[in-house]
Order: sequence, then C-alpha cells, then structure tokens
Amino acid sequence: MALPMCGRLLYLNCRKIHRLSPIYRTICSQGSSDKYDYDLLVIGGGSGGLACAKEAAQYDKKVMVLDYVDPTPKGTKWGLGGTCVNVGCIPKKLMHQAALLGEAIDDSRKYGWQVQDDVTHSWDTLVAGVQNHVKSLNWGHRIQLKDKNVQYMNAKGSFVDNHTVKAVTAKGKEELVTAENIVLATGMRPRYPKIPGALEYGITSDDIFSLKKPPGRTLVIGGSYVALECAGFLNGLGFPTSVMVRSICLRGFDQQMASLVTDQMQSKGVEFLWHIVPHQLERTQDGHLTMTWMDGNGVSGHLHYDTVMFAIGRDPETSSLNLDLAGVELTASGKIASKNGEQSSVPHIYALGDILQGGIELTPVAIKAGKLLAQRLFGNQTLTMDYEKVATTVFTPLEYSCVGLSEEAAIERHGEENIEVYHAFYKPVEFSVAERTAEFCYIKAICTGEGDQRILGLHITGPHAGEMMQGFAAAVKCGLTYHQLASTVGIHPTSAEEVAKLHITKRSGLDPTVTGC
Repeated sequence: MALPMCGRLLYLNCRKIHRLSPIYRTICSQGSSDKYDYDLLVIGGGSGGLACAKEAAQYDKKVMVLDYVDPTPKGTKWGLGGTCVNVGCIPKKLMHQAALLGEAIDDSRKYGWQVQDDVTHSWDTLVAGVQNHVKSLNWGHRIQLKDKNVQYMNAKGSFVDNHTVKAVTAKGKEELVTAENIVLATGMRPRYPKIPGALEYGITSDDIFSLKKPPGRTLVIGGSYVALECAGFLNGLGFPTSVMVRSICLRGFDQQMASLVTDQMQSKGVEFLWHIVPHQLERTQDGHLTMTWMDGNGVSGHLHYDTVMFAIGRDPETSSLNLDLAGVELTASGKIASKNGEQSSVPHIYALGDILQGGIELTPVAIKAGKLLAQRLFGNQTLTMDYEKVATTVFTPLEYSCVGLSEEAAIERHGEENIEVYHAFYKPVEFSVAERTAEFCYIKAICTGEGDQRILGLHITGPHAGEMMQGFAAAVKCGLTYHQLASTVGIHPTSAEEVAKLHITKRSGLDPTVTGC
C-alpha cells in the first residue's frame, strides 16, 4: 500500500510518535511492513524451513523459501525437501525395510513357506523404487508451497545486510530479496576426513541411496548412528560390510544399549575394526579401493574394498551465508549461537534444525520448532519448543529406540544411589518359530529412586522398537512414573507389553530374562 507523504514522514520518525493518535500509529505500522519484499524469508528448504514457511503462510503473510543443494564430490544432488527426504530418514528407512524383508524370507521357511534357496536381490530395482518415492516427495513439497502462495526459488542465499539476502541460481542469475524476518534452516552435510583420496574415491550418506551400481564389499568409517544404520542395511542386502571405529559407537547414547546394537550386528556378519583410523585411500588399477589404516601405536595396514563410505560426523552449512554482514554470531563449531530459543544474536534472524546451537539434530524437532516459531512471529502465540525428552530411534537391523536420559547421564545428574533401573531381556513371540536368537532384545527403564519413581529414561532394543517407543514417549513426556507403568495392563502377545511388565532391578542382581508368556 502506497503511503501519503505524511505517512512516509511519520514512518521515518515512528519511534518518536508513540504518543500520537491510533490512526497515525496504524499508518506507521503499515509502512514498516511495506518496507520489505517479504514478511518472512526462509533460507533452506528442509524439514524445519518448509514447516516454518508453510505455517507462516497460514497467517496470510508474504513468505519466500530459498533452497539450493551443492553437489557432492561424486556429483550427487537432489530436490526440495532437505536431508531427511532426499538422503536421510526416508531413503534410509526404505533400505532398512528392504534388508528386513530379506531376513523375513529366511524366517518364512520355518513358517512353512516354500521359498527357493537362490533368492537374489536387485540393487538397481531398490534404488529406482527409493528414488521414485523421493522424487514424489520433492514434487509434493513444491505443490504445497504453491498451494499456500509461498514463493520458492531454487537459489543459494547469502546476506548483504541483516534484512537483505542475495539469491544466486545455478546459472549465476542474482536477485536481491528483503525480509522483515529471516529464518536460517540450511542443515548440515557429511564431513570428509582430511586424508589423501577421501574426496576423490570415498562417498558419504549423501551418495549411498542413489549409487548407480551395487556397492559390493563396503567399508563404513565412523561409529555414528548413520554409520551403523548404513552398515546394517548393506550387510542385510548381502554386501560384505566392515565398520571402522576410532573409539566408541553411538556417542551420546546409552552405552549398554550401544553395545547390544553392535554385538547384534557382529552376530549377523558385520565386521567391526576397532580403534583404528583411516590414513589414505587409493584406487588400484583393477578399480578396487585400498584403505591404509593406522592405530594409536603407529601400526598400519591395508584393507581392500569396492566402496568406502565416510560417516564420521556432519558440519553446519553456514560458511557461505556471509553471516558477518548480518551480525549473526556463530559458535566454534559453526552453528548459530542461540540467544533465546531459536533467536540468533540478531533479534529478527532465527535458526532452525541442525544448525541451531543447543538444538537436537532430528527432523521432527525441526518441524515442531519451525511451526511454533511461525506461530509466535505471526499468530500471537507464546509456546516455545521443548527440547527435553525427545524420543529417537536408531534403525539398525535390531532397532534401538530411546527417550530421556541414558543411564550414564542419569547417574551423573542424580547420583547412582538415587536412581533405580528396571530391566528385562525378552523374546518377541515371532522369533520363536523362526528360531532366532533374542539375546539382544532388551528393555530398561531408568527411574528416580524414591517415591513414585518418575521415569527418567526408557530404552528398547528389538524389532520395531521405534513403533513401540512412540506411545511410551508421550507418557514419559507427561511425567510417567514406574508405578503408573507397572499398573498398566499390557497387550498380549506383544513385545510392548514387556515394558509394562518390568519388575526386576539391576540393583537386585536377579536374572532379568523373561520366561513364560
């Protein structure tokens, strides 16, 4: 809306006219909104950024999303939707399912199905199916933005000043965009080790889900959940797989549970190479890869593979944003320093998802935080994101799901003498006829030691652990106590009922193995 001259003059001095009549205050406010191209500009079209943009559009705000993917060293690139949709949660879960189906084929023989012995798997068919689904999600996101009148531009954004962003397309076309509020949601990308050959010959999780040919004998380097998940489904699909680990696996998770995960993977044929690090990666004349490794004592050796995948961590995508021109402060790790929830050091610039200091690197967290931020900015809401007691699942062959504190964290926070741990080894009924071992199926509830024994953390390894955990996570979020859990009647016969049946404590020293039905 064009303002009359008096309105423009009032706008320029709006801080000085707060004592004037309401009509002039309204003119000033309208001028402030019209000063920028958009009410909200989101840089990054991943889960958090898209959720925030679409929620803001519900309030009839002018919203724009900039999204751009730099190709990997192997040339891999993808569409709108971020890591989760393209090279994370979604393709990972589908390949996890593919591996589980292979295991189910083996089980089916014990259940009477006459399955031929030479069942084979087609990597090309799997990749095509996964990528078709991913592309449908890319298209779906674009349609949703269009339906909600959110402007989308496939361009890389960087700051010119704290309200102005330069958008650059793949063809080099530049456009300046201004916004009253700016949200940064650029996510993270896999890190490569600084060793010879890593960039030239290695891949990461950004590449594995769209490989043009089967990976063959594979080395996965790293002890992260990404490393274990990928190693798990590759082994399950029939590719000999090794995991090279510098120190421990699943750092930050409960280490008893982490050991169960890796022990189960080893029992299924995954080779773990402990306490060594990569030193050099080379390609041989026959096209195979040679990895030179070294241990802490300077001893080295060579290993030979068809594919080497690095999963040693992820770095925030913030270096190209020119944040210094906007006055946005970074932490030493490159994440956006948080001043108040998702707010950065600049009051109208916010960060969501993996790049936020103190956040949790999980898709549902970014989505929830993005929606809540838009509601606070434009809907007069006050609810903020609660980063405590967020459940997650590691989709290894035997899933590991948890919510709340690890046993180590509970001991550190409350003292070992002030907690009680209820636990059980259980056998899923479907394992019985198939004669599958259940030695790694385990549940533990970490509770306060006094009173009703509030549950501080709940941990499960077992088939479909993530599906089991979701309902319990809501209860833990609401302050579930052990006595409430123990008074719950289980659903029989399910694995989930074993959570409600927990009654043996670690302190008692009794055998926690469940017997009977």
